This record gives sequence, structure tokens and C-alpha cells, in this order.
Amino acid sequence: MSTWGIDRIAIDEEDRGTLYDHSAAIRLLGYLRPHRIRVVAIVLSVLVYTGTVVALPWIVKWAIDDYVRTGELSTVNVAVAAFLAVSAVQLAFNYLHLRLGAFVAQRILYTLRIDMFSHLQRLSMSYFDRSEVGKVMSRVQNDVQALQEFMFIVVVSVADLLSLAGVTAAMFMLSPRLALITLVVVPPLLGLLAIWQYYARDAFLSVRQALAVVNSGLQENISGIRVVQSLNREQTNIRRFRRSNDDHLGANLQATRYSAALLPSVEVLISISLALVIFFGGSMVLGQSLEIGVLVAFALYIQRFFDPVRNLTMQYSELQRAMASSSRVFQLLDIKPDIADSPDATALHNLRGEVAYEDVSFDYGDGAPVLQGIDLKVSPGETVAFVGPTGAGKTTLVSLALRLYDVTGGRITIDGHDLRELALEPLVRQMAIVLQEPFLFSGSVRDNIRHSHTEVSDDEVIEAAKAVGAHEFIIALEEGYDTHLQERGTNLSTGQRQLISFARALAVRPRILILDEATANIDAQSEALIQRGLKELLKDTTALVIAHRLSTVRNADRIVVLDGGRIVEEGTHDSLMGRDGLYARLQSYTDGQVEPASANGPDSQQGIPSPGSGRGLG
Repeated sequence: MSTWGIDRIAIDEEDRGTLYDHSAAIRLLGYLRPHRIRVVAIVLSVLVYTGTVVALPWIVKWAIDDYVRTGELSTVNVAVAAFLAVSAVQLAFNYLHLRLGAFVAQRILYTLRIDMFSHLQRLSMSYFDRSEVGKVMSRVQNDVQALQEFMFIVVVSVADLLSLAGVTAAMFMLSPRLALITLVVVPPLLGLLAIWQYYARDAFLSVRQALAVVNSGLQENISGIRVVQSLNREQTNIRRFRRSNDDHLGANLQATRYSAALLPSVEVLISISLALVIFFGGSMVLGQSLEIGVLVAFALYIQRFFDPVRNLTMQYSELQRAMASSSRVFQLLDIKPDIADSPDATALHNLRGEVAYEDVSFDYGDGAPVLQGIDLKVSPGETVAFVGPTGAGKTTLVSLALRLYDVTGGRITIDGHDLRELALEPLVRQMAIVLQEPFLFSGSVRDNIRHSHTEVSDDEVIEAAKAVGAHEFIIALEEGYDTHLQERGTNLSTGQRQLISFARALAVRPRILILDEATANIDAQSEALIQRGLKELLKDTTALVIAHRLSTVRNADRIVVLDGGRIVEEGTHDSLMGRDGLYARLQSYTDGQVEPASANGPDSQQGIPSPGSGRGLG
């Protein structure tokens, strides 16, 4: 195997698939159920088409033999008319089954994409922590696209296989001896295909794997283009992308070499079969043991016999790719979310907002503890701030309250109910979070504030925007609240995007509000305005606040100080300052705006991690 492209690409067992994955094929065919009537029409049209394929050489044989016997053209005229009529039927039903097949295939792919997207929305954060975005996108886009080729192959192959069966039956009916001579090349052909697929399999899988790597690098660099340019990293990234693109090119060239080697070999076998039929059939005609019309029909049937074989051979490589892709698609659909409602989950529709951590411990599956022995109770309507060195476990603590992850020890309760026993959808609808890095969706400003809460009125949208000081800059936009935001809201400043994130959180009047370093990108004046808005609108709301800038949490009802995944101090600002402990030392770092790394906890990125970022929680 070539060292360029293939050996450099590691093929995961998860991505390897099989030449023919029966379970994947059955599941794909299961998507045919809503299209049963069209499937029946496809089958009937294929049967008629197959009948015309078998009939045309027989008409030629009948016309030639009858003319040789009688010497009259009347039968030939009838045969020509019949030939043209059957050809017209063949054209119509060939068009019909191909068009219906294409329609059904596109509808299946549409449904499959919806299923995959919906499934990705339900997968747990742990899956995205360990999966690169580019590779996930490759499965949703490229692998599903490969299945379009598979569905086309299925429709065409059914017609080819039926034609193959009909032609074979016709040849045996005309001359069993000549039919056996024709089929003498079939065993070598099957052997050739078996050897070819043995060597070609990894080549086709490597193409998919290499494309996923290319997509991953492309996504990463486009998403981080601001950082790339600011750090003058363009040439380094170009070199890295060139290497992954070289691997993709090498994998494609290797797969192409295998495909190119197969088809000429098949053509040689077809030529051998035709030569054998002409040689032996001609001898039989000369010996008057075979009619000349039968020999001509056999020459036509050989072409119709090997056309499906040639088509199936050419589609074999596509089948390889499609089978690998279908396996990858269903492997993704079969991943079970780590976080899911229990069968008897309780739906809480009216939260009081009590949150309790009972001897909570947590790790990200690697055995390294991030939180240890956390005992904390937050009363309804209480504002609790979490501070501590980077990597102390602050964001992990609130992520567990959102049930982005499940605790590995102890439990978390909401209003006295174990979080794992509560239905997520009604619970999350009564919670809101504002992150340090604001994320807005493509759409209008109004839709971004309302988000998925269709019950929020336009007046409530405006009220929330006014409360956080966003109303003035919104109405100054070209279309006010109907202004369309670009991807991730890039036509707004970072501070403006954050104000809209605050308005989005306030518009739903959450019972539990989580602020994860939410005011880091906002100026002091805007922060003061937001604090006043929060105080007015969220009088009875439980608030969990993470802050590095300690000036923002001085008025919290309680401040919890974390270090090394443990609670080391707890109290009000004044009481903690009087202890001269870790909180007081943090306060001394540049007026509380810079904090040291944790001596005990792992260094980690603050904020809910983006997909593929690894553990990444502080």
C-alpha cells in the first residue's frame, strides 16, 4: 500500500465499517416505509423495463430466422414495428423508475439529515468534548451525501440484477450449451472482485477519514481566524492544512488507482466471453445445429448480460464508500446520550429555585478529580457567587447544576428532587445562563432575545432589553429589533452581543439564573446598569454567579471560595475580607481583576466548553 496518503491516515475502528453492513442496509431500507406506494411503482416499472431488455434481442432473432426460412419482408416489417414499440416502452419505464427512485432517495436523505441533526441536539456535552467539530460535520454532510450515491445504486442495481436474471434465462432457453460458454468467465470475474475489494477497502475508508481531517482543520481555522491573524500564524496553518490536504489527495489517488485497475480487467473478460460465443456459435451455425438468428440474439444478449455486470462493477467502489458512510452515520445515531430523562422522570413546572450540592464529586472520566466533597445549599431567591483561582472548579460546579454532566459522586437536588430524576425540558426552560463569550444565532435581534420561548411577547422583549441597557443601541440599528444578525452576531460589538445575551436571559424570567463571568466584556457603566436591571427583575430568582472581577460579587448574599475542587471559604464579602484568607489574597491581585492559577486544581478554560475543546471547564 502506498506510503503517500494511506499509511499516514489512521483508520479508527469506529470508522472502518464493513464491505457490506447488513444492519446498516436494513436500517436504510427501513426509511422506505413512508414511500411504500412509490416503491411498488418503482418495482413494477423495473419489471416492465426488464421485460423489454429481454424482448428486444428475441424480436431480432425471430425476424432473422423467419426471413431466412421464408425470404419475405412482411415479418421483418412487423418485427421492426414491434422493436420500435418495445423500445419506446423501455425508454418510458426506464425514465419512470429512475425518476421515482431519485425522488425517494432524496426524501430519505432529507429525513436522515433531520434525524442526525436532532440526535446531535440531544447528545451530551461529553460527546462534544471528545469530538472535533469538523469530523462531526463530515458525518452529517459528506457521509450522508455518500448515501445519496448508495440510494441511486440501489435503484439502478435492482434493475441491473433483474435484467441479468432475465437475460440469463433467455440465453438458456435459446441454447443451454452456448449459455454455459457465455458464463464461463463469471467465476474468474467473481474471484477478481473478491481480491480487489480485499485490497481496496482501506483505501476507500481512508478517503473518508482524510476528508474528515481536512474539514476539521478548515473549521478550526475559519472559526479562529481573528486569533490566527493577530498571532501571525497564517503560514504555519497553511503548512498544516497542506499536509492534511496532501493526505486527502494521496488517499483519493490510491482509491482511484484501485478503481482504474478493476474496470479494464472486467472488459478483458467480457471480450473473452464474446470471442468464445462467436467461435463456438459460429461453428454450430456452420454445422446447422444452431440458427443464425439465435447466434445474433446471443451476441446482443452478451452485451445486455455484461452491461449490468459492468455497471455493478463500476458501482462497486461507490458501494464501498457508501457502506463505510452508512456505518458511520448509524454509529453516530446509535450513540446514547450520557444525560437523558429517566423513564419515570418528574416534571417540575413551578420551580422555587432551591439548589443543593450534597457531597458532590466529579471527574471527566479520566480519574482526575475536578470537584471533591462539595456540600452547599442555595436557598430560593439567594444570590451566591463562586470565586477562586483559575481551574478551581467554578464553571464545572454550575455546569452540573444545568446537568450538562452528571455527578460522579453524591447528588445535586433542585427543590429537594435529585436532578437525575427530573425531566430536563421543563427544568431547563425555567433556567437561564449568560456566558463570558456571548453566542448569538443568525436571525433578528428580537428572535435572539425571545430565543425558543415563543410565549415571550414583544413588549417583554423590549422590557428585558431596556433593563440591561440594550434598548438604545438596538433601536439605533438599521431595522431596530428586526435587524438581521450575521453568524454569531459578528455585526455587533462584543459588549452589544453580551447585552443581548443578558436580555435573552431576563426575558424568560428564569427561576434559576447562572452568570459565568458574564460581565467580563462589558464596561463598568453598562455593568452597573445591568446590576440595577437584575436587582429589579430578578427579586425572587436564585442566581449562581461566577466572577474573576471580584468587584462584581461584593453585593452577593453569599460568596463561596473554591480552590482545588473544594470549598475553602464561605461568607459575605466583609466577613471573608476579615479572615485574611484566599478571598482576601485574590482581592489584592490588581484590585481583584487578576487571579492566580490554582495550586491544587488543573488549569482549564473558563466557560462552557465548545465542541471538541476537551475537558476545558474551570
